[in-house]
Amino acid sequence: MLRRVSPAIEIEDLGKRFGGFTALDGVSLSIAPGEVFGLLGPNGAGKTTLTRILCGLIAPTAGRAHVLGVDVARGGTALRAQVGLLTEQPGLYDRLSGWENLRYFAGLYGVPRALAEARMEQALRRFDLWDKRLERAGTYSKGMRQKLAIARALIHAPRVVFLDEPTSGLDPQAARAVRQTVVELAAEGHTVVLCSHNLDEVERLCANVAVLRTRVLTLGPVSALRRGNTQVDVTVQGDARPWEACALGVPAVVRAVPTGQTLTVHLERGGSVAGLVAALVGAGARLEAVVPQARALEEVYLELLGTPGERAS
Repeated sequence: MLRRVSPAIEIEDLGKRFGGFTALDGVSLSIAPGEVFGLLGPNGAGKTTLTRILCGLIAPTAGRAHVLGVDVARGGTALRAQVGLLTEQPGLYDRLSGWENLRYFAGLYGVPRALAEARMEQALRRFDLWDKRLERAGTYSKGMRQKLAIARALIHAPRVVFLDEPTSGLDPQAARAVRQTVVELAAEGHTVVLCSHNLDEVERLCANVAVLRTRVLTLGPVSALRRGNTQVDVTVQGDARPWEACALGVPAVVRAVPTGQTLTVHLERGGSVAGLVAALVGAGARLEAVVPQARALEEVYLELLGTPGERAS
């Protein structure tokens, strides 16, 4: 009999109000151990509030949430010892050096000195800060401060890590190091919750995502969210323009754009690619290739939020 694996994070009908303002309303989701989970949403959607609740920094006003089996409303110090948090603002001590910042926070988490120093060196070298370790954090560039803040969030080897815009302000090389760190953390069994506006990054790193705007608008695997309106590139023999009208005559088709031998067709949600192919072949088109194209996560995200200028659906 297979043993059921408990979620690393489990949230049930969670709510949070600040006076008359509702920040979270009935949020429910589950995140598996070792998963990189994407939390998306516009500014003010409740992502930061949710993260703070899951780290035990503020209490919910409704519902329940457990991290590693610990009730976030009662976990306190025991909970915070098992989670790492990178906030939008680094929150470093500017008068301390990079090394002293890490040593101070390692001490707060109770990491033994020898182990802490080994982790500090590893992190500083990983993020190319070793040569600057003795300089005051206040002299660091934005990117350097961000890398030091990530090192601080990982210094106590937390089992669950919350990263808010981890590659913000980083050059491509540093951003790549951060992404690699996320992959390595997941491979080692850590659970990573990634809050980001970088949708390309989310697509590359996350297996599952939730789009949040006070409530969960959608939740599931990235591959599933990208389904819906389908783009199909149909390559025909000869010029594709004569087949535009035929494609537009198929009920599920919302747009058809001929370019050379290729007819790019957009079908509405649930539209049949087979029906499109049958209509074209029945009208006499000779097809060389039919290649469905998945929608970008950005398109799905904008559609869910109802952003002006989104593609028709």
